[in-house]
Amino acid sequence: QVQLVESGGGVVQAGGSLRLSCAGSGRTFSAYAMAWFRRPPGKEREFVAAISWSGDSTSYLDSVKGRFAISRDNAKNTVYLQMNNLKPEDTAVYYCASHFVKGAPMTESTYDYWGQGTQVTVSS
Repeated sequence: QVQLVESGGGVVQAGGSLRLSCAGSGRTFSAYAMAWFRRPPGKEREFVAAISWSGDSTSYLDSVKGRFAISRDNAKNTVYLQMNNLKPEDTAVYYCASHFVKGAPMTESTYDYWGQGTQVTVSS
């Protein structure tokens, strides 16, 4: 069983930055692929970024490439999402997810452990 708790959301102006954190429980955290998804207002949840258990493989949504960076610190059981040059269209509830799988999958159904989400609001 893995429990995930996100933090770091908030309100920021367009062009600003935020860093989201996701703290995981369990001794096997380092063996799990981790991902961030988001649900914009009135829309379906979508993939944002993923990172393999070792950190040597990452995947990104095209619209966030070059602006967002996913990383992890297995010693702290934590995964991060650094978000720079934020845009109003990045406004969403951001969710952390994990699964015991190789690589950095982009498919939502792959992940079976989810956090409760943290709100990110970007004002224009």
